[in-house]
Amino acid sequence: MKRLFTSLLSFAFLFMLNSCLAQPHKEYSIKNKRAISKYEEAITAYGQYNSSLALVILEDLLNSEDQFAEAYFLMGQIYAEQNEMQKAIAPLEKGLAINASIFPMGYYMLGECYFSLAEYDKAEQAITTYTKMPKANPNVHYRAQLILESCVFAKQSMKYPVPFNPINLGDKINTENDEYFPCITADTKTLLFTRLLNDKRAFEGKHEDFFMTERTETKNFNEGWSPSVPVKSINTLYNEGAPTLSADGQTIVFTACELPGYEYGETRTGLGSCDLFYSLRTATGWTPAENFGVGINSSYWETQPSLTADGATLYFIRGKKGKGGQVEDPNIYFSQINEEGTWSEPAKVPGFINTKGREESVFVHPDGQTLYFSSDGHPGMGGLDIFVSRLQQDGTWSKPVNLGYPINTAANENSIQVTAQGDIALMASNREGGKGGLDLYSFELPENVRPRYVSYVEGFVFDSKTNAPLDGKLQLLNLSNGEIVAETYSNKSRDGYFLVCLPAGNDYALNVSANSYLFYSSNFSLRDFTPSRPYRKDAPLQKMDAGATIVLENIFFKTNSSNLETESYVELAKLIELLVKNESMRIRIEGHTDSDGDEAANLKLSKARALSVKTYLESKGIAASRIESEGYGETQPLESNATSEGKAKNRRTVFRVL
Repeated sequence: MKRLFTSLLSFAFLFMLNSCLAQPHKEYSIKNKRAISKYEEAITAYGQYNSSLALVILEDLLNSEDQFAEAYFLMGQIYAEQNEMQKAIAPLEKGLAINASIFPMGYYMLGECYFSLAEYDKAEQAITTYTKMPKANPNVHYRAQLILESCVFAKQSMKYPVPFNPINLGDKINTENDEYFPCITADTKTLLFTRLLNDKRAFEGKHEDFFMTERTETKNFNEGWSPSVPVKSINTLYNEGAPTLSADGQTIVFTACELPGYEYGETRTGLGSCDLFYSLRTATGWTPAENFGVGINSSYWETQPSLTADGATLYFIRGKKGKGGQVEDPNIYFSQINEEGTWSEPAKVPGFINTKGREESVFVHPDGQTLYFSSDGHPGMGGLDIFVSRLQQDGTWSKPVNLGYPINTAANENSIQVTAQGDIALMASNREGGKGGLDLYSFELPENVRPRYVSYVEGFVFDSKTNAPLDGKLQLLNLSNGEIVAETYSNKSRDGYFLVCLPAGNDYALNVSANSYLFYSSNFSLRDFTPSRPYRKDAPLQKMDAGATIVLENIFFKTNSSNLETESYVELAKLIELLVKNESMRIRIEGHTDSDGDEAANLKLSKARALSVKTYLESKGIAASRIESEGYGETQPLESNATSEGKAKNRRTVFRVL
């Protein structure tokens, strides 16, 4: 089904047309009955979706009757609908010159044609003329005003172009076939994309498959890619298109569309039109694709998904299936998953993003706060332009910003992806000098439209004694304000692996929990970390056996004080949760210091700090009989006190299972 690509990627604006051209009339601008009869034949052919025949009839008709305004308008209309804007201009102008009052929409259509060809002055003139016509259609007022605003924007943008130097990703990725819809992992080492293949066995002789390539660690993004290989366990002779790849590379979400006979691909079933499917990466390969089900999919058209870095929110395009396989009224929707694994009812993204036009190719950056998408409903260069919007404090999205010329042109631009670091963007283009058709390109993103600088943390959650991988829940907090910035899960079927994206330049606390285990506590800094490689942070968990100890690394006190800092409360909440779930558990809070200062004073301080934690737990409903406290001062160091790092390790609060 070739239409999967064309319907997802290549759209021309569907003109709102006056019915006078769609059916025969009793009165025409000419009296020649033979000519009128031929014109009505063309209308019939056009109504039967035979535009080629209609054009042949009209061409012959106008050779003998060159003052037939209606025939010129119909010819222009057909060419415009076929996206042959240059061919549409001459007949539209001739029809208007003969009698503009017959079809005022002709000026509007002429403006659309000139606009699509980047002839902005002429487009502005034609649309302005149309708006002043007495029979101007109020239903196109929105679009007419948008074109006028866009013409102003486009001319200004061309005066001040943004830096743009796209680089072809090379022979190991691009071929003579079309390559498009790229998506990349947070570490920029895995690239997934769609390739359109010729295959006599496929529907219409072509089908879309996924291909994947891996990159060795190099400083240059465009180097080190391995030859791309098909994702065999997902690919079929049907179409797989418009994928998103999770930040850790372990989940693919993609689109499959209904074929004649209600087929979505081998072993796949759907709900209507196009549905979203997912597949998980395991040690043995990708799992069979599964439909998201009623929670996400519907009888409408769901496509072009984008998954947040934590896997908790799914953005996608939803629209109605229209004439000729086109998608009508596509807008950006989102759904969120809860702890039970259920997705919420999809809703339109709040804010200024969705319009009366088309929104497509949504991509949420790993920072979770920057959204890139394509639209023809905001002022732009023409066709689909790429925009960026920022998440605001009230949960809505900001007024979109056009990425500028020449990233955007009068043609359709879409399917952009941006690396976690935010400096490099990926897109498909059929520009000159490529390998053939659409190729994948990278380019440096202008500073003003970049997302937040993001780093990423990866590791494994496992049993500290057996090394067995575990399903764990991870919570990460910004230590400067105590806010939870990310929640994610490890998966024992993937060796307990996890990856989470975080804004760079901050200090973080990590809490990891799993059923029947004590939680793990740690903190780390990304202030000076270079996100070209992952920050490794494993989480070994201990069984809840007597004698097991956990260092509460995210318990903080003021200097030389036993007063708890507010940043400690999140970790203490995890300890309280553990004690509530395990009613028979008894613990001892143990305080330790480094060797700085007086030994007796250190002992006193360690006891006071341990008691402070005990008192806090009791204030939250934990029975005093279940908690002991003790301080050991500087007597039980973990490392040497000769270094600042060693001292930091020795200053600690511990709880021990009794």
